[in-house]
Amino acid sequence: MSKLYVFAAPSGAGKTTIVQHLLSKFNHLAFSISATTRPKRDHEVDGKHYHFLSAHDFRQKIKDEAFVEWEEVYPNRYYGTLKSEVRRLWDLNKDILFDIDVKGALNIKNCYPKECLTVFVKPPSIDTLIKRLKLRNTEDTDSLKTRISRMKEEFSYEKEFDYILINDILDVALTEAERIIKHEVNI
Repeated sequence: MSKLYVFAAPSGAGKTTIVQHLLSKFNHLAFSISATTRPKRDHEVDGKHYHFLSAHDFRQKIKDEAFVEWEEVYPNRYYGTLKSEVRRLWDLNKDILFDIDVKGALNIKNCYPKECLTVFVKPPSIDTLIKRLKLRNTEDTDSLKTRISRMKEEFSYEKEFDYILINDILDVALTEAERIIKHEVNI
């Protein structure tokens, strides 16, 4: 069975940048596309960046047990990993790379304890993380407040991860992420 590499962090910590870098470096990795109910951003493509679902459709998939993991991250803002996505990538004989929230990462680890490796991407400080979120300019005031209040809870789970990757200097974090993957596949 293929390996699952799960990168998780509070919003703005840099996990997406790290995951995209790893995908460009390793041919044996494939990206797990999460499902979400959040609105699609202008640059995003359905089925490439996310599987965008209505809240009704997402809740129906929950009832149908279609998810490996899912969570209502914010009120009526669901995120999850479809079982069909994991099967699709395993059928291609790929190791799967995830870019998901902290609780989702731990849920995947609970479902696949032998196949899963979890990496908590940590910013050098909460202040740095807040600055990054503000610079992204993707959050309205209420959404930003919600994300900031959620950060403290997410940081409380970091010790449950296999690796903690501090993303202070991006080039250093990218090199360390490559090292983790190489170590796990004995490259």
